[in-house]
Amino acid sequence: MTAVLVVAAIIAAATTAGILAEPRLPDGGRALASVLTRALLWGLMPVLYYSAVSRLELSAGVGVGIAFAYLEIGLVGLAAWWISTRVLHLARPAVGAVLVCVVVVNTGYVGLPLTTALLGSNQLPFAITFDSAVSAPMFLIVAMAIGAVMGTTSDGTRAQQVRALAFNPPLWAVVLGLLAPDALAPAVLDDISHAAVYVLIPFGFFLVGLSLGSESEEGSLTFPPALTAPVVTVLVLRLLVAPALMLGLALLVHDVPDAYLLQAAMSCGANSVVVAHLYGLDLRIASSAVAWSTMLVLVSAIVAAPLIA
Repeated sequence: MTAVLVVAAIIAAATTAGILAEPRLPDGGRALASVLTRALLWGLMPVLYYSAVSRLELSAGVGVGIAFAYLEIGLVGLAAWWISTRVLHLARPAVGAVLVCVVVVNTGYVGLPLTTALLGSNQLPFAITFDSAVSAPMFLIVAMAIGAVMGTTSDGTRAQQVRALAFNPPLWAVVLGLLAPDALAPAVLDDISHAAVYVLIPFGFFLVGLSLGSESEEGSLTFPPALTAPVVTVLVLRLLVAPALMLGLALLVHDVPDAYLLQAAMSCGANSVVVAHLYGLDLRIASSAVAWSTMLVLVSAIVAAPLIA
C-alpha cells in the first residue's frame, strides 16, 4: 500500500510540476522536453530494460501472453472504431483520437512502477517485456498509421515510422538482455532495475505535465476534463473491456505472467497526445482520455493494494 501511494504521489507531483512549468519555460518547454526525452530514451530506459530483462526466465506463457495482448488490443480497437463510426458518428479526427487512445497504453511510465509496487520486483521483467514487445510497436507503427489516415495533417512517412522502431534503444536493450549469458546478468541488476523504475516516474510524468499544460493553454484540456461520449468510450474499452479480454485469454494458458494482466489494464498512453499533435487528431479527446484514465488507474491501484498484499 505504501509503495502504491508513493508512486501516486510522485506521479501527481511530477505532472503538476510539468503543467505549472509549461507557461513559464521558453517555447513552452519544448526544448527541455526534447532533452529529457532523449535522456530517457538513450540513457535511463536502456539501462532499466537490460537490467530487468537479462534476469528474465522465459516460459511458454511469456510468448503466448504477448500474442494474447495483440489480439486483445485488436479487438478493443475494432470495437472503438465501430462505436465511433456507427454509434457516435464522429468525424475522422475524432475517430482517430479514440482509436489511438484505446490501442496506445501507458505500460511504461505508469505500468512499470505499478507492477513493481503491486506485484513485486520479480514481475518487473515481464512488465518490461510487454512494454517493449507490445506497446512500442503499437505506438510507433499502428498509432502513427491511424494518425496518418485519420488526421488532418501528416508528419512523417511510414518508412520514418519503421526507422523509429528499428532505432529504438529500449527495444534493443530488451533484445540484448534476452540474449545475454548468465555471466552478464549478475544478481545486482535486480537492484539496479528496481531503483531505475522509480527514477523513471518523475521525469516521464513531468513530460506528461508539459504536454497537458500546453493542451490546457490551447483550450484542448480543462480540469477536470469533460466526460464526453468519446472519452467515456475510451475509458470503458481501455480500462474494463481490454483487461477482461486479456484475463479471459490468459485462462487458456496457466503460466501467462501476472504482469501482463496488469499491463493490459493500464491507462491511455501519453503518446496518444503526441500522435494527435503530429497528425491533427482531436486533441481534446486525446488529452481528456489520458488525464481521466491515468487518474482512474491510480485510484484503482490505491484501492486494490491492500487486497493484493
